[in-house]
Amino acid sequence: MTAEFPLTERDFARIRALIHRHAGIALGSHKREMVYSRVSRRLRQLGLPDFAGYLDLLESAEGSAECQLFINSLTTNLTSFYREEHHFPVLARLAQASRQPLAIWCAAASTGEEPYSIAMTLFEAIGERATAARILATDIDTDVLARAEAGIFRQERVGALSPERLKRFFSRGVGANAGYVKVRPELRALVRFERLNLLDASWPVKEQQDAIFCRNVMIYFDKPTQKRVLERFVPLLKPHGLLFAGHSENASLVSPCFRSAGQTVYSLAPVRAGDRA
Repeated sequence: MTAEFPLTERDFARIRALIHRHAGIALGSHKREMVYSRVSRRLRQLGLPDFAGYLDLLESAEGSAECQLFINSLTTNLTSFYREEHHFPVLARLAQASRQPLAIWCAAASTGEEPYSIAMTLFEAIGERATAARILATDIDTDVLARAEAGIFRQERVGALSPERLKRFFSRGVGANAGYVKVRPELRALVRFERLNLLDASWPVKEQQDAIFCRNVMIYFDKPTQKRVLERFVPLLKPHGLLFAGHSENASLVSPCFRSAGQTVYSLAPVRAGDRA
């Protein structure tokens, strides 16, 4: 069967180079079919005849807006409420032990399930004191961020939540909105959403964090990119702050700046004498 848009080896190499340069994503050669499926949608929408012309657009001065859509097309946004559930009791204990309002950065917010799970955990752990917490939720994909900010989910997305959590933290849609739920205002108020590319020269994170959630992101980066990102986390964590990683990620293997503090939970490693300025 002839492909609608021929994808040459040169086209595929250019796509891999572009997404690595702009988003840090290291695409393996086995991702060719996935790349074709996702990027070809942009060709259809723009009425372009081939990948070469689309890539020329991305690399042109007029291609900045399209570049964001290109990035959106190739990011993976698998998420769920309380994904990797063992992290949330750790967060709850951190909140209960803190005498100050917590600052937490969720560095891959996707469609919002993760930052809202963080917010629910704080309310359950420390009650009304949670309203003073600051949760920054960022993502490189502007499409999923818009959905996260809206805080509206299909009923099946919250199906695994307990009836108590559903009643406390969500409003059920009625009429035309039947089958959907919306996060309640007090939960939504805890989270600030902002676009962020982990490769950007500067990040909108100005204060030290009690916790950084960067889960299932590093797996898409090559080792040098992982190391650079982890090293940039170091000054942004409070001395006793925690980094939460994905189940297949091991921060301590990539960077000597971190040591294991639990199941895919990391704390800052002690500064060695030879590392001091």
